Amino acid sequence: MAFDGLTVSNIVNDLKKELLGGRIYKIAQTEKDELLLTIRREKESGGGQTKLYMSSDASLPLVYLTDESKQSPMTAPNFCMLLRKHIQNGKITGIFQPSLERIIRIEIEHLDEMGDLRHKTLLIELMGKYSNIIFVDEDNKIIDSIKRIPSSVSSVREVLPGRDYFIPETVDKKNPHETSIEEFQSIVASKGQPAFKALYTSYTGLSPVISQEICYRADVDGDKSAIALDNDELTRLYKAFDSVMNIVKDGDFKPELIYIDEKPKEYAAIPLTMFHDNSSAQVKEYDNISSLLLDFYAEKNVVTRIRQKSSDLRKVVATALERNIRTLDLQRNQLRDTSKMDKYKTYGELLTVYGYSAKSDAKSITVNDYNTGKDVTIPIDNALSISQNAKKYYDKYTKLKRTAKALETQIEEVSQTVSHLESIQNSLDIAREESDLAEIRRELIEGGYIKGSAAERINGRQKGKNSRAQKVKSKPFHYISSDGFHIYVGKNNYQNDELTFKMANGGDWWFHAKGIPGSHVVLITEGKEVPDRAFEEAASLAAYYSKGKDQDKVEIDYLKRKDVKKPGGAKPGFVVYYTNYSMVIGTDISALKEVQ
Repeated sequence: MAFDGLTVSNIVNDLKKELLGGRIYKIAQTEKDELLLTIRREKESGGGQTKLYMSSDASLPLVYLTDESKQSPMTAPNFCMLLRKHIQNGKITGIFQPSLERIIRIEIEHLDEMGDLRHKTLLIELMGKYSNIIFVDEDNKIIDSIKRIPSSVSSVREVLPGRDYFIPETVDKKNPHETSIEEFQSIVASKGQPAFKALYTSYTGLSPVISQEICYRADVDGDKSAIALDNDELTRLYKAFDSVMNIVKDGDFKPELIYIDEKPKEYAAIPLTMFHDNSSAQVKEYDNISSLLLDFYAEKNVVTRIRQKSSDLRKVVATALERNIRTLDLQRNQLRDTSKMDKYKTYGELLTVYGYSAKSDAKSITVNDYNTGKDVTIPIDNALSISQNAKKYYDKYTKLKRTAKALETQIEEVSQTVSHLESIQNSLDIAREESDLAEIRRELIEGGYIKGSAAERINGRQKGKNSRAQKVKSKPFHYISSDGFHIYVGKNNYQNDELTFKMANGGDWWFHAKGIPGSHVVLITEGKEVPDRAFEEAASLAAYYSKGKDQDKVEIDYLKRKDVKKPGGAKPGFVVYYTNYSMVIGTDISALKEVQ
C-alpha cells in the first residue's frame, strides 16, 4: 500500500495525456495542506475541464485526477492567493518525474503584470512526513511552499522563500534507470538483508510490495538473504527488475487493486502477479491510476481528515472522561468505607442493652450479639458515660448512612455522565463528515464541556459580520438488508433520539449493544413480517457501530421500539427498557448495502 515511485510515474504518465497544454482555470486550497486545481483541457485531450487534487498531508500524501469538488474556505490562504496571482490562467507546458523519485514537476508558462512571458514550476513532493507542495521561479528559487521548513526543523534543506530548490540526495540509493547488470548484482549481492529488502533499500522508487513482486517474477525467494543468492538467481532477479523498469520507461502501466477477503489489501501500477494464484485474492483492474487511488484512498482520506478535525473535541471528551472516572473511583472507595455503619448501629444497640455491666474504668466491653449469637468486643471511651458512648455510635451510624445515600445518588449521576461521554467518544469514532462533528460539538456545548470562547475556537469560527453559519444537520447511516428492509443507524446522541422517538414507529425493531456505548439501530418493518436474517443484519450493525467493534462477537439487545422509553430530563441518547430479546452476533457488515 505504498505510494511509490512507480505509482508516481503512472500518475505523471496520465497527467501528461490529460493536462499538457491545458490552462489553470481555478485554484483552491481546500485544506491547509492540499490544493485543487481546475484545468481547462486542450481539444486534443478531449476538451472540457478536469480537476487535479494534490495533498501534502504527512499521513496521506496524494495526487490524482478527479471530477469531484470540495468546499473552499471563505478566505483563501496566502499560498493559494500567491498561486492565483502568478499562475491562474497559466498554461501547463511540462510534467516530469525526476529519476524515479516521488516528486512531480508541473511546469507552467504565464504572462506577468507587464505582459511578459514567464515560467514557473509547481513541485509536489510525496515523501510521507516530508511531503510538500513547493512553488519555484525560472531560476529554481523558491517563491513559497504550502509548508515552510526552517533550518530549526530540517538541517538538510530549508524550504523558505528565496532559497534555492534542490532534491535532497537519497542516501545510498541508485537511479534504477541507470544501472547495469554488473552494478545491480554487485549492489544487491553485498546486502545482508532479505532479497526483496535489498532491492528497495538500493534503488529509488521501489516499495516493499514492488520488490516482492520482482522477486516473485524472478522465481527467487524474497526472504532469502541477498548475500546468499547464487549467480543464476541474481541474473533472474536483474531480468525481472529490468522488465519492470521497461514498463515504466514505456508507460505501459496496468494498475490493479488486490482485495483479500473482500477488503483492499495492496495496489500497484503494474500487475501484482504474486497474488494472481491466491484463491482468497480478488484482482480489480483499472484503466487509470487516479480511479484506483480514488477507490482505495477516498474513505481513508475522509477518516484521516475527520480525525484531524475532531482532535480538539477528542481532547475535551478524554479530559472530561478521565476527570469523571477519577471522581467515580473516589466515590466508590468512600462508599466502601460506609460499610462500617451497620457495625456502629449494632454497637449502639448493644451498649444500650448491656452497657450497665461495664466497669467505670473499662476501655471496652465484651457482650453477646443477640443478632448473631457471637460475642462482640465494643471499644468504650471511659471519659463518657455508657449512654454517651451509645449515642456516639448511633451518630456515626446516622452520618455514614446519610453519606452512603448521598454517594449512591452521586455515583449514579457520575456513572451516567461517564456513559454519556463514552457514547460521545463512539460518535467521534464513527463520524464521517463535518456536519457530524458539528452536532457532537453542539452536544458538548449544551452539556457544559465547552464554554464561551473555547466553544467558538473549537468550532473554527469567529464572531463578526464575515462569520459563516454552518449547516449542522447530518443524516443517519442508511442500509438495505439482504431482504430489502431499511435499517438506520444513529451517528450521535441527537440522531439516536430522533431516530428512535421520531423516525421509527412503535412496531419497528430497535437494537443496541448490551452494556456498552453504541448507536441506536432501527429496523423499519412497514408492517411486514421480518425474517431472521434481517434481525441478524440489524444486530450486526449495532455491533459494528459500538465500542465492541473490534471484538469477535457482541451481545445485542433488541425489542419493539414502543417498549423503549426515555426518562424525563435524561441526557441525549439515554433510554431505558425493561423487557427485551438478546443475541450474540459478529461485526461483519459486508453483506449489507449502504445507501448514500
